[in-house]
Amino acid sequence: MVSRQPLGRQFGWLWAAYAVSTFGTWLAFDSFPLIAILVLHAGTTQVSVLAAAGLAVGAVVAVPLGPWVEFRRKRPVMAGMDLIRFAALMSVPAAFALGWLSFAQLVVVSVVVGAADIAFTSATGACLKALVRPEDLLVANGRFESTTWTATVLGPPLGGAAIGMFGPVLTVAANAVSYLLSALGIRAIGGTEPPPARSGAPRLRAGDLLDGWRYILANSALRPLFFHAILVNGLIMASAPLLAVLMLGPLGFAPWQYGLAFAVPCAGGLLGARLARPLVARFGQHTVLRAAGTLRVCWPLGLAFIGPGAGGLALVMAVEFGLITCSAVFSPVLATHRLEQTGTDRVARTLSAWSVSGKAAIAALTALWGLLAGLTTPRTAIAIAGLLILAAPLLLPRRANTPHTEPEPAASPV
Repeated sequence: MVSRQPLGRQFGWLWAAYAVSTFGTWLAFDSFPLIAILVLHAGTTQVSVLAAAGLAVGAVVAVPLGPWVEFRRKRPVMAGMDLIRFAALMSVPAAFALGWLSFAQLVVVSVVVGAADIAFTSATGACLKALVRPEDLLVANGRFESTTWTATVLGPPLGGAAIGMFGPVLTVAANAVSYLLSALGIRAIGGTEPPPARSGAPRLRAGDLLDGWRYILANSALRPLFFHAILVNGLIMASAPLLAVLMLGPLGFAPWQYGLAFAVPCAGGLLGARLARPLVARFGQHTVLRAAGTLRVCWPLGLAFIGPGAGGLALVMAVEFGLITCSAVFSPVLATHRLEQTGTDRVARTLSAWSVSGKAAIAALTALWGLLAGLTTPRTAIAIAGLLILAAPLLLPRRANTPHTEPEPAASPV
């Protein structure tokens, strides 16, 4: 058994802030589409626009935030993004109470929250790298991964019960409060955070907007993993709504069966996150990245073969359990490798570019696969995604890379 390794009080507060906001997010899972349908009586097209807007437009809005975050203290940025998300989300129950809630407001709030999510994520990576020793990064990322999957298991069922009793607007308020608590947790980290040094022009330049992408594409260690992650995550997420249509429509599964099919396999996320560190200790980071990255793409094709009844439900659970377990091993190792390969003065820009690209790709592929399903069938579109994703291991790095080394400070003149 792996011993629980202490990472210090400051990391403890960062972890607590991450946990409370993650649980709040999953508690309010799907609350915006439900508000649009149940409160505003929106149609299918409007719900689809709402789902895509937060990803696509939020990603575009977040493009200048990466360079902006890079040259500021990260903890105030994180707390600020939490407060922005709190204010944006609280505007929904406030407008509902006053009778002013509109579909346009939901779209705007989705965009604001989506952009703030990206800025917060990029600042968190830089903050984590500053708080935790390099040899402890995998432990820290493993704890974040475990927290994510725990929230994924517990949040939607609790949120569904809360929505049933109190309505979806209340869960949005609970999510908003979670961001306020997260901001307080970040403030409690304490200590001093020196301002990041900036060379060159003091103001944000147009060229800075693309600096994160330039850094990724010029880095032989990051470039293949970037394209691998974009392809795999995009195709998996693009297939998710089609699977819902297939299961709840032609196959005749009840909503509770659909929820069960994805809640139970999330236990694989906890297992994978616990396995990541001992696997790396035994086989090495590069081997685990390649093995987990390859194994996780072997599962999605199985979703094209699901049928009705208990057998189909068992197949979905088995496929999702395998996919989630392998992904939960891969994700913290990737996050650790990415931080190791990125210079301290480039973390926020790199993570922001990575996140913007991922969200934009998910939005584009989801729309494209929706069109493909309309031209063929949902099962056919799921099968095509499953076949294409099998090529993703070809993008994984073939050899191990040494961690990025920070430049030595210049010697002081005598």
